[in-house]
Amino acid sequence: MKPPHLVADAIDALLEVAVVPSFTRMGFEVRRRLDDWRDLDSYDLRGRVVLLTGATSGLGLAAAHQFARCGATLILASRSAERLERVRDDIVAQTGNAAVDILEVDLGDFEAVRAAAAAFQLRYERLDVLVHNAGLLLERRTSNASGTEMTVASQVVGPFLLTGLLLAPLLRATPARVLWMSSGGMYTVPLTVDDLELDASIYRGPRQYALAKRAQVVLATLWARRLEAAGVVVHALHPGWVDTPGMSEALPGFTRLLGRQARTPEQGADTLVWLSADDAALESTGRFWHDRRPRSLHRWVGTRASDTAARRLALWAYCERTSGWKWSDRLIARSSGGPAVDTT
Repeated sequence: MKPPHLVADAIDALLEVAVVPSFTRMGFEVRRRLDDWRDLDSYDLRGRVVLLTGATSGLGLAAAHQFARCGATLILASRSAERLERVRDDIVAQTGNAAVDILEVDLGDFEAVRAAAAAFQLRYERLDVLVHNAGLLLERRTSNASGTEMTVASQVVGPFLLTGLLLAPLLRATPARVLWMSSGGMYTVPLTVDDLELDASIYRGPRQYALAKRAQVVLATLWARRLEAAGVVVHALHPGWVDTPGMSEALPGFTRLLGRQARTPEQGADTLVWLSADDAALESTGRFWHDRRPRSLHRWVGTRASDTAARRLALWAYCERTSGWKWSDRLIARSSGGPAVDTT
């Protein structure tokens, strides 16, 4: 029997304050029972087009299998065409859903992002769900061809650019959704723009990753404000602590410490797929989610103080400047024939 609403809220709040049980497998299992979650297999996504980045391993791979089981037209995006083909064939074989396509793109290469966006629009007129899931945590500082630190390029600027370039198919699918897979690690760092790209002398992969994830969450709220009137909702989320190949490689000590309390990739991907499928995601925009509930963007006074209007504007300007793509009021215009988009 489902507990009374107030009891469920109280238990959820206790888990959230404690952090460790909230982010581990325990939090997932308790909340699933508290809120009597609808099984993801019950959602029918036939006719919906889903573009999923970072789709060949970990959270992305788990989400891809679930999207396919729900009948979505699924486009898997990643850097390796060989891995994409292998994953696509495996998903089709396991789910029986033949509507699985691939899109090769390195999100840290802005020209590659432009080419991928153009290729997508040659094949598809609409995009119901755009999922920014690709992650990157590096041991040493690396820059892309334009000089942008690679973690920031692939997780902040590249997704920003891809969103802008795919506004037309998103608007044709309204109500459409743009989802950003962030990380609970973003809670540990402030919002910064001047120091978003760490200098080589102080570079630490986990901190750079956390800074990029904080920027993602803020970008989601900024996109949400701009796209709300056009019928596109934007949300960010974090999956908790998940046992993925990327996590094991980047933070082996932490993964060993978690042991069996680490979430499975399927558990980590649950809220992502749910936000892509359930009408509850359309009731708001610009929220930050964990375990199918909206959460605060901040846990500490210091990070809250850093999240100013001026820094948010600076982050948007940084993304425009670095990507070469700029927003204008002409981008979204309503007409009797539907939304018109200027992507110049």
